[in-house]
Amino acid sequence: MKSLYRSLPLLFVVVCSLSWVNVSANSHDDFLDCLSSYHPDQSSSISKVTYTETNSSYSAVLESSIRNHRFSTPNTPKPLVIVTPLNITHVQATIRCSKKHGLQIRTRSGGHDYEGLSYVSHVPFVVIDLVHFKSVEVDVENEEVWVQSGAIVGEVYYRINERSTNLTFPGAHGYTVGIGGFISGGGDGLLSRKYGLAADNVIDAQFVDASGRVLDRRSMGEDLFWAVRGGGGGSFGIVLSWKIKLVHVPSIVTVFSVGRTLEQNATQLLHRWQYVAPNLPNDVYSLVAISAWKASENETRTVLVTFTSVFQGGANELIPLMQERFPELGLVKEDFIEMTWIESVLFINGLSNETSEALVERNRSLLPPSFKSKSDYVNEPVPEIALQGLWPQLLEVDEAISAVQTFIAYGGMMDEISETETPFPHRKGTLYKIHYNIGWQEEENIRSQRYISWMRKLYSYMGPFVSKSPRAAYVNYRDLDIGRNNDDGKASYKQASVWGRKYFKNNFDRLVSVKTKIDPENFFKHEQSIPPHFH
Repeated sequence: MKSLYRSLPLLFVVVCSLSWVNVSANSHDDFLDCLSSYHPDQSSSISKVTYTETNSSYSAVLESSIRNHRFSTPNTPKPLVIVTPLNITHVQATIRCSKKHGLQIRTRSGGHDYEGLSYVSHVPFVVIDLVHFKSVEVDVENEEVWVQSGAIVGEVYYRINERSTNLTFPGAHGYTVGIGGFISGGGDGLLSRKYGLAADNVIDAQFVDASGRVLDRRSMGEDLFWAVRGGGGGSFGIVLSWKIKLVHVPSIVTVFSVGRTLEQNATQLLHRWQYVAPNLPNDVYSLVAISAWKASENETRTVLVTFTSVFQGGANELIPLMQERFPELGLVKEDFIEMTWIESVLFINGLSNETSEALVERNRSLLPPSFKSKSDYVNEPVPEIALQGLWPQLLEVDEAISAVQTFIAYGGMMDEISETETPFPHRKGTLYKIHYNIGWQEEENIRSQRYISWMRKLYSYMGPFVSKSPRAAYVNYRDLDIGRNNDDGKASYKQASVWGRKYFKNNFDRLVSVKTKIDPENFFKHEQSIPPHFH
Protein backbone atom coordinates (compact mmCIF):
# COMPACT_ATOMS: atom_id res chain seq x y z
CA MET A 1 0.00 0.00 0.00
CA LYS A 2 2.87 2.38 0.87
CA SER A 3 4.40 2.06 -2.59
CA LEU A 4 1.02 2.81 -4.15
CA TYR A 5 0.66 5.93 -2.03
CA ARG A 6 4.12 7.16 -3.05
CA SER A 7 3.10 6.95 -6.69
CA LEU A 8 0.05 9.19 -6.16
CA PRO A 9 0.10 12.99 -5.84
CA LEU A 10 0.09 13.85 -2.13
CA LEU A 11 -2.93 16.15 -2.46
CA PHE A 12 -5.04 13.37 -3.95
CA VAL A 13 -4.12 11.05 -1.06
CA VAL A 14 -5.03 13.69 1.53
CA VAL A 15 -8.37 14.43 -0.16
CA CYS A 16 -9.18 10.71 -0.40
CA SER A 17 -8.27 10.14 3.23
CA LEU A 18 -10.39 13.05 4.42
CA SER A 19 -13.38 11.97 2.35
CA TRP A 20 -13.03 8.39 3.75
CA VAL A 21 -13.08 9.73 7.30
CA ASN A 22 -16.03 11.97 6.46
CA VAL A 23 -18.05 9.16 4.82
CA SER A 24 -17.28 6.86 7.76
CA ALA A 25 -18.29 9.48 10.33
CA ASN A 26 -21.52 10.34 8.55
CA SER A 27 -22.43 6.69 7.95
CA HIS A 28 -21.61 5.88 11.55
CA ASP A 29 -23.87 8.60 13.00
CA ASP A 30 -26.69 7.94 10.54
CA PHE A 31 -26.44 4.21 11.23
CA LEU A 32 -26.75 4.73 15.00
CA ASP A 33 -29.74 7.06 14.53
CA CYS A 34 -31.33 4.44 12.30
CA LEU A 35 -30.82 1.70 14.92
CA SER A 36 -32.36 3.79 17.70
CA SER A 37 -35.40 4.55 15.53
CA TYR A 38 -36.02 0.80 15.26
CA HIS A 39 -36.01 0.46 19.04
CA PRO A 40 -37.51 3.61 20.60
CA ASP A 41 -38.67 1.58 23.62
CA GLN A 42 -35.71 1.68 26.01
CA SER A 43 -36.60 -1.68 27.59
CA SER A 44 -35.64 -3.45 24.36
CA SER A 45 -33.13 -0.85 23.25
CA ILE A 46 -30.45 -2.03 20.90
CA SER A 47 -28.19 0.70 22.26
CA LYS A 48 -27.31 -1.54 25.22
CA VAL A 49 -25.62 -3.99 22.86
CA THR A 50 -24.11 -1.48 20.43
CA TYR A 51 -20.43 -0.54 20.77
CA THR A 52 -18.50 2.24 19.02
CA GLU A 53 -14.87 3.21 19.46
CA THR A 54 -15.89 5.84 22.02
CA ASN A 55 -17.36 3.09 24.22
CA SER A 56 -15.04 1.84 26.98
CA SER A 57 -16.01 -1.79 26.25
CA TYR A 58 -15.42 -1.58 22.49
CA SER A 59 -11.89 -3.04 22.47
CA ALA A 60 -12.76 -5.82 24.90
CA VAL A 61 -15.80 -6.85 22.83
CA LEU A 62 -13.82 -6.72 19.56
CA GLU A 63 -10.89 -8.70 20.94
CA SER A 64 -13.00 -11.22 22.86
CA SER A 65 -13.36 -13.52 19.84
CA ILE A 66 -10.25 -12.73 17.82
CA ARG A 67 -8.58 -16.13 17.48
CA ASN A 68 -5.78 -15.05 15.15
CA HIS A 69 -3.78 -12.09 16.43
CA ARG A 70 -2.32 -11.55 13.00
CA PHE A 71 -5.54 -9.49 12.67
CA SER A 72 -5.28 -7.67 15.98
CA THR A 73 -2.59 -5.13 15.19
CA PRO A 74 -2.73 -1.30 15.31
CA ASN A 75 -2.98 -1.34 11.48
CA THR A 76 -5.88 -3.80 11.28
CA PRO A 77 -9.07 -2.03 10.09
CA LYS A 78 -11.64 -1.87 12.90
CA PRO A 79 -15.45 -1.91 12.66
CA LEU A 80 -17.27 1.41 13.04
CA VAL A 81 -19.81 -0.37 15.21
CA ILE A 82 -20.12 -3.79 16.89
CA VAL A 83 -23.62 -5.09 17.64
CA THR A 84 -24.05 -8.11 19.95
CA PRO A 85 -27.76 -8.80 19.33
CA LEU A 86 -29.99 -10.30 22.00
CA ASN A 87 -32.87 -11.16 19.68
CA ILE A 88 -33.87 -11.43 16.03
CA THR A 89 -35.19 -7.86 15.82
CA HIS A 90 -31.70 -6.58 16.73
CA VAL A 91 -30.27 -8.57 13.81
CA GLN A 92 -32.97 -7.33 11.42
CA ALA A 93 -32.42 -3.70 12.46
CA THR A 94 -28.63 -3.99 12.02
CA ILE A 95 -29.02 -5.46 8.53
CA ARG A 96 -31.57 -2.86 7.41
CA CYS A 97 -29.64 0.11 8.81
CA SER A 98 -26.31 -1.13 7.38
CA LYS A 99 -27.94 -1.53 3.99
CA LYS A 100 -29.59 1.89 4.16
CA HIS A 101 -26.36 3.69 5.06
CA GLY A 102 -23.92 1.82 2.83
CA LEU A 103 -22.04 -0.13 5.50
CA GLN A 104 -20.78 -3.66 5.00
CA ILE A 105 -21.68 -6.37 7.54
CA ARG A 106 -19.34 -9.01 8.91
CA THR A 107 -20.91 -11.75 11.06
CA ARG A 108 -18.92 -13.47 13.79
CA SER A 109 -19.85 -16.61 15.72
CA GLY A 110 -16.64 -18.11 17.17
CA GLY A 111 -14.06 -15.80 15.61
CA HIS A 112 -11.94 -18.60 14.14
CA ASP A 113 -12.01 -17.32 10.55
CA TYR A 114 -8.43 -18.03 9.47
CA GLU A 115 -8.20 -14.79 7.47
CA GLY A 116 -10.15 -12.67 9.96
CA LEU A 117 -13.01 -12.15 7.49
CA SER A 118 -15.66 -12.30 10.23
CA TYR A 119 -14.31 -9.16 11.93
CA VAL A 120 -12.04 -7.32 9.43
CA SER A 121 -12.94 -5.37 6.27
CA HIS A 122 -11.21 -2.72 4.17
CA VAL A 123 -14.38 -0.68 3.67
CA PRO A 124 -16.54 0.93 6.42
CA PHE A 125 -18.24 -1.96 8.21
CA VAL A 126 -20.29 -3.23 11.14
CA VAL A 127 -19.72 -6.49 13.03
CA ILE A 128 -22.69 -8.55 14.15
CA ASP A 129 -21.22 -10.67 16.96
CA LEU A 130 -23.52 -13.58 17.83
CA VAL A 131 -21.97 -14.15 21.26
CA HIS A 132 -25.41 -13.97 22.94
CA PHE A 133 -26.97 -16.36 20.41
CA LYS A 134 -25.66 -19.49 22.10
CA SER A 135 -28.62 -21.52 23.34
CA VAL A 136 -28.54 -25.32 22.93
CA GLU A 137 -31.98 -26.96 23.18
CA VAL A 138 -31.68 -30.75 23.32
CA ASP A 139 -34.66 -32.98 22.50
CA VAL A 140 -33.55 -36.46 23.59
CA GLU A 141 -36.87 -38.11 22.74
CA ASN A 142 -36.76 -37.04 19.09
CA GLU A 143 -32.94 -37.13 18.95
CA GLU A 144 -32.63 -33.53 17.74
CA VAL A 145 -31.02 -30.32 18.94
CA TRP A 146 -31.60 -26.65 18.07
CA VAL A 147 -28.27 -24.80 18.32
CA GLN A 148 -27.76 -21.07 17.89
CA SER A 149 -24.81 -20.00 15.75
CA GLY A 150 -22.93 -18.23 18.55
CA ALA A 151 -22.52 -21.41 20.60
CA ILE A 152 -19.15 -23.15 20.44
CA VAL A 153 -18.84 -26.83 19.52
CA GLY A 154 -17.78 -27.73 23.07
CA GLU A 155 -20.97 -26.24 24.52
CA VAL A 156 -23.03 -28.43 22.19
CA TYR A 157 -21.07 -31.57 23.12
CA TYR A 158 -21.47 -30.69 26.81
CA ARG A 159 -25.22 -29.86 26.74
CA ILE A 160 -26.12 -33.01 24.78
CA ASN A 161 -23.96 -35.13 27.12
CA GLU A 162 -25.79 -33.63 30.14
CA ARG A 163 -29.02 -35.11 28.78
CA SER A 164 -27.69 -38.36 27.28
CA THR A 165 -24.23 -39.95 27.30
CA ASN A 166 -25.13 -42.04 24.24
CA LEU A 167 -26.12 -39.16 21.95
CA THR A 168 -24.01 -36.42 20.40
CA PHE A 169 -23.63 -34.56 17.09
CA PRO A 170 -20.95 -34.80 14.37
CA GLY A 171 -18.92 -31.85 15.63
CA ALA A 172 -15.45 -30.44 15.14
CA HIS A 173 -12.20 -31.81 16.50
CA GLY A 174 -11.52 -28.39 18.10
CA TYR A 175 -14.12 -27.59 20.75
CA THR A 176 -13.76 -23.76 20.72
CA VAL A 177 -14.95 -23.44 17.11
CA GLY A 178 -18.18 -21.43 16.63
CA ILE A 179 -21.16 -23.42 15.36
CA GLY A 180 -22.18 -20.77 12.79
CA GLY A 181 -18.96 -20.83 10.81
CA PHE A 182 -18.35 -24.54 11.33
CA ILE A 183 -21.63 -25.73 9.80
CA SER A 184 -21.60 -22.99 7.13
CA GLY A 185 -18.42 -24.58 5.75
CA GLY A 186 -19.73 -28.15 5.93
CA GLY A 187 -17.97 -29.09 9.14
CA ASP A 188 -15.92 -32.28 9.24
CA GLY A 189 -14.77 -33.75 12.53
CA LEU A 190 -14.55 -36.65 14.94
CA LEU A 191 -17.54 -38.58 13.58
CA SER A 192 -17.40 -37.71 9.86
CA ARG A 193 -16.28 -41.20 8.82
CA LYS A 194 -19.34 -42.66 10.58
CA TYR A 195 -22.06 -40.02 10.16
CA GLY A 196 -20.79 -37.53 7.57
CA LEU A 197 -20.37 -33.79 8.11
CA ALA A 198 -22.22 -31.62 10.60
CA ALA A 199 -24.00 -30.09 7.58
CA ASP A 200 -25.12 -33.54 6.41
CA ASN A 201 -27.05 -33.85 9.67
CA VAL A 202 -28.78 -30.43 9.64
CA ILE A 203 -32.54 -30.77 9.15
CA ASP A 204 -33.72 -27.15 9.54
CA ALA A 205 -32.33 -23.64 10.03
CA GLN A 206 -33.42 -20.13 10.98
CA PHE A 207 -32.04 -17.62 8.49
CA VAL A 208 -32.21 -13.82 8.06
CA ASP A 209 -31.78 -12.49 4.51
CA ALA A 210 -30.58 -9.12 3.18
CA SER A 211 -34.10 -7.69 3.49
CA GLY A 212 -34.38 -8.75 7.11
CA ARG A 213 -36.85 -11.56 6.39
CA VAL A 214 -36.70 -14.53 8.76
CA LEU A 215 -36.85 -17.85 6.89
CA ASP A 216 -36.85 -21.53 7.84
CA ARG A 217 -36.21 -24.54 5.62
CA ARG A 218 -39.74 -24.55 4.26
CA SER A 219 -39.91 -20.84 3.46
CA MET A 220 -36.34 -20.51 2.15
CA GLY A 221 -36.68 -23.46 -0.24
CA GLU A 222 -34.35 -26.39 -0.84
CA ASP A 223 -31.82 -24.49 -2.99
CA LEU A 224 -30.97 -21.97 -0.27
CA PHE A 225 -31.14 -24.67 2.42
CA TRP A 226 -28.59 -26.61 0.33
CA ALA A 227 -26.31 -23.56 -0.01
CA VAL A 228 -26.12 -22.60 3.67
CA ARG A 229 -25.02 -26.13 4.62
CA GLY A 230 -21.47 -25.89 3.32
CA GLY A 231 -21.33 -22.89 0.97
CA GLY A 232 -19.25 -20.87 3.44
CA GLY A 233 -20.33 -18.14 5.84
CA GLY A 234 -21.04 -14.53 4.93
CA SER A 235 -22.43 -14.95 1.40
CA PHE A 236 -26.19 -15.47 1.61
CA GLY A 237 -27.42 -14.00 4.87
CA ILE A 238 -27.14 -14.90 8.54
CA VAL A 239 -28.08 -18.32 9.90
CA LEU A 240 -29.09 -17.71 13.52
CA SER A 241 -29.76 -21.32 14.49
CA TRP A 242 -29.56 -24.89 13.20
CA LYS A 243 -31.66 -27.95 13.88
CA ILE A 244 -29.35 -30.97 13.93
CA LYS A 245 -30.14 -34.67 13.96
CA LEU A 246 -28.37 -36.32 16.90
CA VAL A 247 -26.27 -39.46 16.40
CA HIS A 248 -25.45 -42.43 18.61
CA VAL A 249 -22.21 -43.10 20.45
CA PRO A 250 -21.46 -46.15 22.63
CA SER A 251 -20.93 -46.07 26.39
CA ILE A 252 -17.26 -46.94 25.89
CA VAL A 253 -14.88 -45.59 23.25
CA THR A 254 -11.17 -46.36 22.91
CA VAL A 255 -8.32 -43.99 22.08
CA PHE A 256 -4.61 -44.20 21.44
CA SER A 257 -1.95 -41.62 20.65
CA VAL A 258 1.60 -42.75 19.98
CA GLY A 259 4.58 -40.81 18.65
CA ARG A 260 7.30 -42.11 16.35
CA THR A 261 10.45 -40.20 15.34
CA LEU A 262 12.36 -40.43 12.07
CA GLU A 263 14.77 -42.74 13.87
CA GLN A 264 11.79 -44.98 14.72
CA ASN A 265 10.75 -45.34 11.05
CA ALA A 266 8.23 -42.46 11.13
CA THR A 267 8.58 -41.91 7.36
CA GLN A 268 7.72 -45.49 6.48
CA LEU A 269 4.88 -45.59 9.03
CA LEU A 270 3.35 -42.36 7.70
CA HIS A 271 3.60 -43.71 4.16
CA ARG A 272 1.83 -46.90 5.24
CA TRP A 273 -0.85 -44.93 7.18
CA GLN A 274 -2.08 -43.46 3.88
CA TYR A 275 -3.11 -46.95 2.72
CA VAL A 276 -4.53 -48.09 6.05
CA ALA A 277 -6.47 -45.20 7.63
CA PRO A 278 -8.98 -44.34 4.85
CA ASN A 279 -9.98 -48.02 4.67
CA LEU A 280 -10.50 -48.63 8.38
CA PRO A 281 -14.06 -49.30 9.62
CA ASN A 282 -16.31 -46.22 9.89
CA ASP A 283 -16.04 -46.34 13.70
CA VAL A 284 -12.40 -45.19 13.58
CA TYR A 285 -11.36 -41.53 13.50
CA SER A 286 -7.69 -41.35 12.55
CA LEU A 287 -5.28 -38.47 12.30
CA VAL A 288 -1.55 -37.88 12.22
CA ALA A 289 0.23 -34.76 13.53
CA ILE A 290 3.73 -33.98 12.22
CA SER A 291 6.16 -31.48 13.76
CA ALA A 292 9.79 -30.89 14.60
CA TRP A 293 10.70 -32.21 18.05
CA LYS A 294 13.58 -32.38 20.50
CA ALA A 295 13.52 -34.82 23.43
CA SER A 296 15.89 -32.70 25.54
CA GLU A 297 18.19 -29.68 25.31
CA ASN A 298 21.21 -31.85 24.49
CA GLU A 299 19.56 -33.87 21.73
CA THR A 300 19.37 -33.13 18.02
CA ARG A 301 16.00 -32.05 16.66
CA THR A 302 14.09 -34.62 14.68
CA VAL A 303 10.58 -34.96 13.25
CA LEU A 304 7.89 -36.50 15.45
CA VAL A 305 4.87 -38.14 13.81
CA THR A 306 2.01 -38.75 16.26
CA PHE A 307 -0.67 -41.29 15.31
CA THR A 308 -4.00 -40.72 17.10
CA SER A 309 -7.30 -42.57 16.85
CA VAL A 310 -10.72 -42.52 18.50
CA PHE A 311 -12.73 -45.73 18.10
CA GLN A 312 -16.46 -46.08 18.78
CA GLY A 313 -16.17 -49.28 20.79
CA GLY A 314 -14.05 -51.22 23.27
CA ALA A 315 -10.34 -52.02 23.27
CA ASN A 316 -11.15 -55.71 22.77
CA GLU A 317 -12.30 -54.77 19.22
CA LEU A 318 -9.70 -52.10 18.39
CA ILE A 319 -6.60 -54.03 19.50
CA PRO A 320 -7.03 -56.95 17.04
CA LEU A 321 -8.16 -54.53 14.31
CA MET A 322 -4.96 -52.47 14.56
CA GLN A 323 -2.80 -55.60 14.86
CA GLU A 324 -4.37 -56.86 11.63
CA ARG A 325 -4.46 -53.62 9.62
CA PHE A 326 -1.42 -51.71 10.91
CA PRO A 327 0.99 -54.12 12.68
CA GLU A 328 3.96 -51.94 11.62
CA LEU A 329 2.91 -49.26 14.13
CA GLY A 330 3.84 -51.67 16.94
CA LEU A 331 0.99 -50.79 19.29
CA VAL A 332 0.91 -52.62 22.62
CA LYS A 333 -2.06 -53.21 24.91
CA GLU A 334 -1.03 -50.36 27.22
CA ASP A 335 -1.41 -47.83 24.36
CA PHE A 336 -5.19 -48.34 24.24
CA ILE A 337 -7.30 -46.36 26.73
CA GLU A 338 -11.01 -46.89 27.25
CA MET A 339 -13.15 -43.91 28.22
CA THR A 340 -16.52 -42.27 27.65
CA TRP A 341 -17.32 -40.31 24.48
CA ILE A 342 -17.13 -36.94 26.25
CA GLU A 343 -13.76 -37.92 27.79
CA SER A 344 -12.48 -38.68 24.28
CA VAL A 345 -13.39 -35.12 23.21
CA LEU A 346 -11.32 -33.82 26.14
CA PHE A 347 -8.50 -36.25 25.24
CA ILE A 348 -8.33 -35.19 21.59
CA ASN A 349 -8.16 -31.53 22.69
CA GLY A 350 -5.35 -32.12 25.20
CA LEU A 351 -7.66 -31.69 28.19
CA SER A 352 -7.45 -35.20 29.64
CA ASN A 353 -6.90 -33.91 33.18
CA GLU A 354 -9.99 -31.70 33.13
CA THR A 355 -13.70 -32.28 33.62
CA SER A 356 -16.26 -31.86 30.83
CA GLU A 357 -17.08 -28.32 32.09
CA ALA A 358 -13.86 -27.24 30.34
CA LEU A 359 -15.70 -27.67 27.02
CA VAL A 360 -17.88 -24.60 27.63
CA GLU A 361 -14.88 -22.27 28.06
CA ARG A 362 -14.95 -20.10 24.94
CA ASN A 363 -11.73 -18.21 25.30
CA ARG A 364 -9.11 -20.93 25.22
CA SER A 365 -7.18 -21.13 22.00
CA LEU A 366 -6.14 -24.40 20.39
CA LEU A 367 -3.82 -22.67 17.91
CA PRO A 368 -0.90 -20.30 18.55
CA PRO A 369 -1.84 -16.61 19.07
CA SER A 370 -0.90 -15.65 15.49
CA PHE A 371 -0.86 -18.09 12.60
CA LYS A 372 -1.18 -18.84 8.91
CA SER A 373 -2.91 -22.01 7.71
CA LYS A 374 -3.55 -23.79 4.43
CA SER A 375 -5.25 -27.01 3.37
CA ASP A 376 -5.03 -29.76 0.79
CA TYR A 377 -6.89 -32.93 -0.16
CA VAL A 378 -5.00 -36.08 -1.13
CA ASN A 379 -6.42 -38.61 -3.61
CA GLU A 380 -3.37 -40.84 -4.06
CA PRO A 381 -0.75 -41.79 -1.46
CA VAL A 382 2.19 -39.39 -1.33
CA PRO A 383 5.41 -41.27 -2.27
CA GLU A 384 7.83 -42.00 0.57
CA ILE A 385 10.57 -39.96 -1.10
CA ALA A 386 8.26 -36.92 -1.18
CA LEU A 387 7.54 -37.29 2.54
CA GLN A 388 11.30 -37.37 3.17
CA GLY A 389 11.54 -34.04 1.36
CA LEU A 390 9.22 -32.48 3.93
CA TRP A 391 11.46 -33.08 6.90
CA PRO A 392 14.27 -30.55 6.15
CA GLN A 393 11.58 -27.88 5.72
CA LEU A 394 10.03 -28.61 9.12
CA LEU A 395 13.45 -28.71 10.78
CA GLU A 396 14.50 -25.31 9.40
CA VAL A 397 11.79 -23.52 11.40
CA ASP A 398 12.97 -21.75 14.58
CA GLU A 399 12.40 -23.80 17.72
CA ALA A 400 10.18 -21.08 19.20
CA ILE A 401 7.82 -21.30 16.24
CA SER A 402 5.08 -23.93 15.99
CA ALA A 403 4.86 -25.63 12.59
CA VAL A 404 2.44 -28.56 12.44
CA GLN A 405 0.98 -30.58 9.59
CA THR A 406 -2.08 -32.68 10.35
CA PHE A 407 -3.34 -35.49 8.10
CA ILE A 408 -7.00 -36.38 8.81
CA ALA A 409 -8.33 -39.60 7.26
CA TYR A 410 -11.51 -39.56 5.18
CA GLY A 411 -13.23 -42.62 3.66
CA GLY A 412 -16.08 -44.40 5.41
CA MET A 413 -19.38 -42.49 5.20
CA MET A 414 -17.55 -39.62 3.44
CA ASP A 415 -17.19 -41.94 0.42
CA GLU A 416 -20.89 -42.78 0.42
CA ILE A 417 -22.38 -39.26 0.23
CA SER A 418 -22.56 -37.63 -3.21
CA GLU A 419 -20.32 -34.59 -3.76
CA THR A 420 -23.41 -32.61 -4.83
CA GLU A 421 -25.45 -33.51 -1.71
CA THR A 422 -24.18 -30.30 -0.06
CA PRO A 423 -21.76 -27.64 -1.41
CA PHE A 424 -18.87 -29.50 0.32
CA PRO A 425 -17.50 -31.67 -2.54
CA HIS A 426 -14.54 -33.52 -0.99
CA ARG A 427 -16.12 -36.96 -0.85
CA LYS A 428 -15.48 -40.21 -2.70
CA GLY A 429 -11.86 -40.78 -3.64
CA THR A 430 -10.45 -38.41 -1.01
CA LEU A 431 -7.97 -40.34 1.16
CA TYR A 432 -7.34 -37.57 3.65
CA LYS A 433 -7.24 -33.84 4.29
CA ILE A 434 -4.07 -31.93 5.17
CA HIS A 435 -4.11 -28.96 7.55
CA TYR A 436 -0.87 -26.93 7.45
CA ASN A 437 -0.27 -24.46 10.27
CA ILE A 438 2.57 -22.21 11.30
CA GLY A 439 2.07 -20.18 14.47
CA TRP A 440 3.96 -17.61 16.49
CA GLN A 441 3.59 -15.37 19.53
CA GLU A 442 1.89 -12.02 19.05
CA GLU A 443 5.14 -10.08 19.58
CA GLU A 444 6.55 -11.94 16.55
CA ASN A 445 3.94 -10.36 14.22
CA ILE A 446 6.66 -8.07 12.86
CA ARG A 447 8.18 -11.22 11.30
CA SER A 448 4.87 -12.61 10.07
CA GLN A 449 5.80 -12.29 6.37
CA ARG A 450 8.79 -14.53 6.95
CA TYR A 451 6.61 -17.25 8.47
CA ILE A 452 3.93 -16.88 5.80
CA SER A 453 6.60 -17.18 3.09
CA TRP A 454 7.79 -20.42 4.69
CA MET A 455 4.22 -21.74 4.61
CA ARG A 456 3.80 -20.81 0.94
CA LYS A 457 7.06 -22.58 0.07
CA LEU A 458 5.91 -25.75 1.86
CA TYR A 459 2.53 -25.57 0.10
CA SER A 460 4.28 -25.18 -3.25
CA TYR A 461 6.46 -28.21 -2.52
CA MET A 462 3.35 -30.34 -1.88
CA GLY A 463 1.68 -29.30 -5.15
CA PRO A 464 2.66 -32.36 -7.26
CA PHE A 465 1.40 -34.82 -4.60
CA VAL A 466 -2.10 -33.52 -3.81
CA SER A 467 -5.41 -33.06 -5.67
CA LYS A 468 -5.26 -31.29 -9.04
CA SER A 469 -7.59 -29.44 -11.45
CA PRO A 470 -8.55 -27.92 -9.13
CA ARG A 471 -6.10 -28.16 -6.25
CA ALA A 472 -8.87 -28.50 -3.67
CA ALA A 473 -9.08 -26.66 -0.33
CA TYR A 474 -11.40 -26.63 2.71
CA VAL A 475 -13.49 -23.46 2.96
CA ASN A 476 -13.37 -23.56 6.78
CA TYR A 477 -9.59 -23.16 6.51
CA ARG A 478 -9.93 -19.86 4.64
CA ASP A 479 -6.86 -18.98 2.61
CA LEU A 480 -6.77 -15.77 0.57
CA ASP A 481 -3.61 -16.97 -1.21
CA ILE A 482 -5.71 -19.25 -3.43
CA GLY A 483 -7.71 -16.34 -4.87
CA ARG A 484 -9.82 -13.46 -3.63
CA ASN A 485 -12.46 -10.92 -4.51
CA ASN A 486 -11.69 -7.21 -4.39
CA ASP A 487 -11.25 -5.54 -0.99
CA ASP A 488 -14.85 -4.32 -1.11
CA GLY A 489 -16.04 -7.90 -1.63
CA LYS A 490 -17.13 -7.37 -5.24
CA ALA A 491 -15.95 -9.80 -7.89
CA SER A 492 -16.78 -11.09 -11.33
CA TYR A 493 -17.88 -14.68 -11.75
CA LYS A 494 -14.53 -15.39 -13.42
CA GLN A 495 -12.54 -13.80 -10.59
CA ALA A 496 -14.45 -15.67 -7.88
CA SER A 497 -14.24 -18.95 -9.81
CA VAL A 498 -10.47 -19.02 -9.19
CA TRP A 499 -10.92 -19.71 -5.47
CA GLY A 500 -14.54 -20.92 -5.67
CA ARG A 501 -13.78 -24.09 -7.61
CA LYS A 502 -11.00 -25.01 -5.18
CA TYR A 503 -13.44 -24.96 -2.28
CA PHE A 504 -16.59 -26.19 -4.03
CA LYS A 505 -15.57 -27.76 -7.38
CA ASN A 506 -18.61 -27.74 -9.72
CA ASN A 507 -20.96 -26.89 -6.84
CA PHE A 508 -19.67 -23.32 -7.22
CA ASP A 509 -22.05 -22.70 -10.15
CA ARG A 510 -25.11 -23.71 -8.12
CA LEU A 511 -23.94 -21.48 -5.25
CA VAL A 512 -23.71 -18.53 -7.66
CA SER A 513 -27.23 -19.29 -8.86
CA VAL A 514 -28.58 -19.36 -5.27
CA LYS A 515 -26.75 -16.13 -4.42
CA THR A 516 -28.25 -14.43 -7.47
CA LYS A 517 -31.75 -15.28 -6.25
CA ILE A 518 -31.42 -14.57 -2.52
CA ASP A 519 -29.03 -11.57 -2.56
CA PRO A 520 -28.94 -10.10 -6.10
CA GLU A 521 -27.58 -6.76 -4.84
CA ASN A 522 -24.63 -8.56 -3.23
CA PHE A 523 -25.19 -7.02 0.20
CA PHE A 524 -23.49 -9.89 2.07
CA LYS A 525 -19.96 -9.96 0.74
CA HIS A 526 -16.31 -10.33 1.69
CA GLU A 527 -13.00 -11.27 0.11
CA GLN A 528 -14.18 -14.84 -0.59
CA SER A 529 -17.97 -14.51 -0.76
CA ILE A 530 -20.03 -16.04 -3.55
CA PRO A 531 -20.92 -13.34 -6.13
CA PRO A 532 -24.23 -13.03 -7.99
CA HIS A 533 -23.49 -13.94 -11.61
CA PHE A 534 -24.00 -10.48 -13.11
CA HIS A 535 -21.45 -8.75 -10.84
